[in-house]
Amino acid sequence: MARIICAGLGPGDPDLISVRSDRIIRAGRNIAYFRKAGRRGQARQIVEGMLHPDAVEWAMEYPVTTELPFNSREYNDILARFYDDWAERLAQMPGEVVVLCEGDPFFYGSFMHLYTRLLGRVEMDVVPGITGMTGCWNATGVPITWGDDVMTVLMATLPEADLVHHMAQADALVIMKTGRNLPKVRRALQAVGRLDAAWLVERGTMPQQRVMKLADLQDADTPYFAIVLVHGQGRRPEIAE
Repeated sequence: MARIICAGLGPGDPDLISVRSDRIIRAGRNIAYFRKAGRRGQARQIVEGMLHPDAVEWAMEYPVTTELPFNSREYNDILARFYDDWAERLAQMPGEVVVLCEGDPFFYGSFMHLYTRLLGRVEMDVVPGITGMTGCWNATGVPITWGDDVMTVLMATLPEADLVHHMAQADALVIMKTGRNLPKVRRALQAVGRLDAAWLVERGTMPQQRVMKLADLQDADTPYFAIVLVHGQGRRPEIAE
């Protein structure tokens, strides 16, 4: 019977992998990770130089990424079959399999789709990781929340009207999955008067990290590993005058 361990890798900098994940990855003999077809994969890049010489690698290549609308029936059916297939393959592997996952596995991680399919079938352990958004807001050098700020995490794939609604309700904002959705995000932030306060962080904590005010960006889109942030301004313990 297989034992599946999902190792959270953190936001991208290998130095930010937890001690426990580091130990598990270096000892693993079966290492599985997601990647886009034809690419090395971000998770695999993070652990470069860490794998045991005898480790066998299992690249789980997505059959589709952005070619189809993510909320279409065809997209969901293709990905469901992909996760079904890999859940079955992992369940049949002898011994221990380490699955790599960027950020924290239970925070929008692809591993969650395997976890729900394998739950009760095999022994599983999930090692938490620092989220990508944590690495990004630290890269700005500005605290993301103060006092009783309400922080909202949004997916840029949401309809523009939904983005505007949620943005208007929150104090601090984290907007993920920007990419080609960036123009929509800019319009929504402009609509609620928060564009000038927004930051863009690309590839946070990674060697190609870029941090800038979103209003200064001229590009129409951004890489997948890009997050838009609006910092909160909540109550702070200050001496009243």
